[in-house]
Amino acid sequence: MGKRRRTARSNLHAWLGREPEPGARSRRRPNEDNPALQAIWDVVARIPRGGVSTSADVAREAGLPGRAGQTGYALKHTPDGMHLPWHRVVGAGGKIAFPPRSSAHREQTRRLRSEGVEVANGRVARAALLPRSLGD
Repeated sequence: MGKRRRTARSNLHAWLGREPEPGARSRRRPNEDNPALQAIWDVVARIPRGGVSTSADVAREAGLPGRAGQTGYALKHTPDGMHLPWHRVVGAGGKIAFPPRSSAHREQTRRLRSEGVEVANGRVARAALLPRSLGD
């Protein structure tokens, strides 16, 4: 799995022995330039210590209703050096989305408890869930 898949264009450049010219258009936008991901990161950054929000609420607040999955994508692809409180985002009903015995599940539980959030059976206490609008 460690092998990167090459596109026809990258194969051509490899065969020609040169890189694309500067300024050549790329088909993919870097994540840092994606306005939808940036909006999600901005919302996550505003979640206060001791508070928790669901992926759906984060997406809705970012102006992306119905795209809770994109919240997870945005958190997974957060640029290096951007320190977001990712642990304050949970799944529907306050459930921690990681598999119960995974290191990520343990880490999220540890971080939430260190902020005073009750976590039991893989779910956060309902009292910790923020209102739907984080701007209030």
